[in-house]
Amino acid sequence: MTVENYQVREYWLQSMLKIANPVLLNLKDRTLKKVMPVEMKEGTNREQFAHLEALSRLLVGMAPWLEKKSGDREEEALRLQYCELARLAIDAGTDPNSPDYMNFSNDFQPIVDTAFFVHALLRAPYELWEKLDDRVKNNVILAVKATRTRKPIFSNWLLFSALIEAFLYKVGEKDWDPMRIDFAVKQFDQWYLGDGVYSDGPEFHYDYYNSFVIHPMLVDLLETVGDEYKEWLESKEAVIERSKRYAVIQERLISPEGTFPPVGRSIAYRFGVFQTLAHHALRNDLPSELAPEQIRSALTQVVKRTLEAPGTFTDTGWLTLGFCGHQPEIGEGYISTGSVYLCAAVFLPLGLAVSDPFWSNPAMEWTSKRAWSGKSFPIDQCL
Repeated sequence: MTVENYQVREYWLQSMLKIANPVLLNLKDRTLKKVMPVEMKEGTNREQFAHLEALSRLLVGMAPWLEKKSGDREEEALRLQYCELARLAIDAGTDPNSPDYMNFSNDFQPIVDTAFFVHALLRAPYELWEKLDDRVKNNVILAVKATRTRKPIFSNWLLFSALIEAFLYKVGEKDWDPMRIDFAVKQFDQWYLGDGVYSDGPEFHYDYYNSFVIHPMLVDLLETVGDEYKEWLESKEAVIERSKRYAVIQERLISPEGTFPPVGRSIAYRFGVFQTLAHHALRNDLPSELAPEQIRSALTQVVKRTLEAPGTFTDTGWLTLGFCGHQPEIGEGYISTGSVYLCAAVFLPLGLAVSDPFWSNPAMEWTSKRAWSGKSFPIDQCL
């Protein structure tokens, strides 16, 4: 790895840890509920959900890095430190006797963030599940099952219930429910519109939920349980190809300056918009027209443009509501401080070894940068 590439990876790592520190350090001390500010739209009541949101959405992005042993001695020391912090955080959030015990059972929102939580555990099964002691594992199972008393909304929420069941299947719980998984898989096949895009429910919304939720959860859902039923296995290849096509679209949305369109709801999740693109980089199955080093170059510019905007963090290091800086007016009624930690999903490629081409190959201009500078670039083709 060149000095320049090392510096880029270090920038990604330090950016992720800057986002993570207030959440994990306060959970270690069991002071999250006491200390964490909960910014939200006036007139909404999101305090009861914000803490599980922050933990689950942060870990879903951090998990691959936590799971992958590093060949760099300093980074490995950091990784081990944060693995321990993450396990302490899971304990604090799922222990009924903890002041930071999180809401898994009241209202509907916990279905969402329990799914993000178990998605993190599926992405780091050794560090975030196997290394938990039996007491914490039992608390996690009880917390996860507490979400099953309510039905999800007829939308991307079907995938939340499905992923919860996939986690229970993965950890050996005998009462996992294949029907919740089957319904989600078959319903999303009906909601597929073409060219890598799903409708989020019966009506299409032009937003980034294909990346926030739909593609990453569908792919990982079928990677987890696909072998259980023939029709699930048969649908997996198409699901992955659709997701890869959406990754191509995402890469082309990144401007030469590292900006992207502020379209649709939930844009306060900032560069979490690019979870699908980051996911395929992590999986090492990027479409042939996307070189891993061009994704690194594009996403690095996106992270810089976004994180370095004044007002992105409070004086004490918490993320604010905003797309580029502090813009509370874009915080919808379901968004609070905890919600915006889904931005951590952009950091999935930190789960790749430093020797992987994503990190080791020389920098490469991304599609829009080449296109808008008069250079050769590949024409786009639909799926």
